[in-house]
Amino acid sequence: MLSERLSYLPETLPSFRPCPPAAGRAEWGQLPSSARSRLLAAGEAEAARPLAPLPLTLWLDFVRTGQRAEWEAACFSRRARLCALAAAECVEYRGRFLDGIAGAVWAICEESAWQLPAHNAYVRDTPQLPLPDTARPLIDLFAAEAGALLATVHFLLGPELEAAYPGLTSRMEREIRARILTPYLHDHFWWMGNGDEPMCNWTSWCTQNVLLCFFLLPNVGQEERRAAVRQAAYSLDCFLKDYGPDGCCNEGAQYYRHAGLTLWGALHILSAVAPQAFAPLFDQPKIKNIAEYIRNVHVDGPYYLNFGDCSPLAGRCGAREFLFAKAVGSQSLAALAAADFAADPDPDRLEAQDPSSRINLWYRLLTAFTEAELQVYPRQAGPAPDVWYPSTGVFSARRGGWVLGAKMGGNGDSHNHNDTGSITVYKNGRPFLIDIGVESYTQKTFSPRRYEIWTMQSGWHNLPTFDGVMQLPGADYAARDVRVGDGVISAELAGAYPPVPGLTYYRRTAAVTPEGVALTDQTDWDGEVELTLMTERQPSLCDGGLALEELGVIHLDGPAEISVQPVPVSDPRLRTAWPYTIWKISLYFYHHIHLTLT
Repeated sequence: MLSERLSYLPETLPSFRPCPPAAGRAEWGQLPSSARSRLLAAGEAEAARPLAPLPLTLWLDFVRTGQRAEWEAACFSRRARLCALAAAECVEYRGRFLDGIAGAVWAICEESAWQLPAHNAYVRDTPQLPLPDTARPLIDLFAAEAGALLATVHFLLGPELEAAYPGLTSRMEREIRARILTPYLHDHFWWMGNGDEPMCNWTSWCTQNVLLCFFLLPNVGQEERRAAVRQAAYSLDCFLKDYGPDGCCNEGAQYYRHAGLTLWGALHILSAVAPQAFAPLFDQPKIKNIAEYIRNVHVDGPYYLNFGDCSPLAGRCGAREFLFAKAVGSQSLAALAAADFAADPDPDRLEAQDPSSRINLWYRLLTAFTEAELQVYPRQAGPAPDVWYPSTGVFSARRGGWVLGAKMGGNGDSHNHNDTGSITVYKNGRPFLIDIGVESYTQKTFSPRRYEIWTMQSGWHNLPTFDGVMQLPGADYAARDVRVGDGVISAELAGAYPPVPGLTYYRRTAAVTPEGVALTDQTDWDGEVELTLMTERQPSLCDGGLALEELGVIHLDGPAEISVQPVPVSDPRLRTAWPYTIWKISLYFYHHIHLTLT
């Protein structure tokens, strides 16, 4: 798609101007007072904190224990600090924050490597190397983020920094060139694409930030920029090949921000420097479908239908979603973004768990310079339509206060859990049947031992287990004979499991009406099936079923043995979405079970 447009490139590729540099006082002075106050307060808060140290022992913590949280927290805090200080200086422009900015820039330039310990490998899906090779820079997600951050600071405050600290901007340029520009043009990293090899959010995410480096730095040659555009076009084509025409993100709503939205970011940069070549791509139906995915899986308020490594609290929409919506002509997505922005107490994501929303200065600038338009845009998006994404098997339907989601694809997705056939249910905007999500990432999360982790297993989703046998990972383990109707989805799930003697079919049908959700499971297996249901509310026995506190009732039609187990939640990542205890319901039945949720 993009490579076909390279013949329309202009003779000269100009620099990218994401907003005015700090010296553009008239334009900075026109920012809404809410944006100016927020950015200034964030900078003052960061100025009062010390710069986080990054000793070798923190890097080695991943090598020795598999834990990655402490290094990443310190690393990201440095970048978040630089973001906040730079934005505050642009607002105030009195030099008060320059020492802090220069100190953070110097510290990042002095780091031996910009990649994470968890990403320190040159070949995809191979063990990480113990220490970084400083002679061979590696571009991962966060090396690209670091380069983009320094390039953005250089664009905003380059003359001011050079006047106060002669030689600092040259140092920034050398580091970005050595760690990003040169490796990108001369080495191959797996996320850059290679024929039919599957890609993921890394491709668009890294590409977006690499493009910021090439087009924000002032001393990048035309041949280098043209080579970068050619590589970016190829990489984004490799990324897009893994999307169906329906535009569904198989990594889930949370990763839409790293996949679909960074695709927008890359296209936005390319369209700005070569509009004739790339701006027409926003008219492509597939690009619009990618944009509107997040709208279609939105439940209500902060909640999204989630699966895989995704959290149900996938993050509010904001400026980037709004600008993507405008680019593709989606009024409903723009309205959702405006409504979310108005409801979000932290539109710069300063306290977000997701590091990329705190460490990307360009995102913060987009928010500030889009804020005035967001404040006045109509916010009545209306309910999202029913949607069926055949490319991934994702289904959602709404009736009255009920929302039903289902994953009827396979277990070969990026960030996959073994959750084929699982459903999630919301009532009046509150979780009824839940998908837990994933715990904090460790070395084990993306290793051959991934499916030893309990949250990845089908037995901890709203699915059956056959005498202890759960689903297996891989695209071969998938739903079959999927049928979609008006608020109804049905599929055969036996194929998502390894061979179980006597099991040839397990048919699941889920339907939503304004009165509730009905779930019917039928199987020819003669053994006792354990059907798991995960809930946020504590279940208690009531007449005909289980009451989930004041939220509603699970009615059982027919005999079933019932077991209820509390599940402690202590992991910090899970705690962002769930209370200290969630609940696992096990319903034991033979051949047939019918549930009604009211």
